[in-house]
Amino acid sequence: MTTETNTPALASLEYIPYISDRGQLPEEFQGKIGVYAIFDQEKSLQFVGYSRDVYLSLKQHLVRQPQQCYWVKVQTIERPSRTVLENIENAWIAENGSVPGGNGENKQKWIDPIDVKVLMTSEEQVKYHNPANDELAQIKIIKNVARRVEAEISKELEARGLQVEIRFNPKLKEQGLLDLK
Repeated sequence: MTTETNTPALASLEYIPYISDRGQLPEEFQGKIGVYAIFDQEKSLQFVGYSRDVYLSLKQHLVRQPQQCYWVKVQTIERPSRTVLENIENAWIAENGSVPGGNGENKQKWIDPIDVKVLMTSEEQVKYHNPANDELAQIKIIKNVARRVEAEISKELEARGLQVEIRFNPKLKEQGLLDLK
């Protein structure tokens, strides 16, 4: 555990596999407050964040950026303190020598629900923008796009051996968004 004066160096923490050989996410962080650093397959830093439940945040990031989430380093703290969490986050980014893409130009992809509208195929776009469509028809089309993207994400995570149940919020699909429930 850490205090404001004791920020562990990112390099001093061990790499934890994002998905264990049992297909699980790091369960020891369920309900834990902390700062985490996410690395790709080559152990290149992709994103640094903090959370009141590190496990849930890691799950969310895996769904949003599955190709970037292979390793993680975590520092937990006992009591919630935004100042302590932000200090550790900033120290780790500084230690890295440059701002990771997930904390810079690609931050929205890491922290916001997936917008499936930008992932529509040209065929789906033609259907969606058909002038004969009313709002209900458009909602139906966008829900189908969301289901397709959800299936692609699930297939990718299955191929990586993930055994954790991933459930998306069905109410957001008609808005063209995918986020975990």
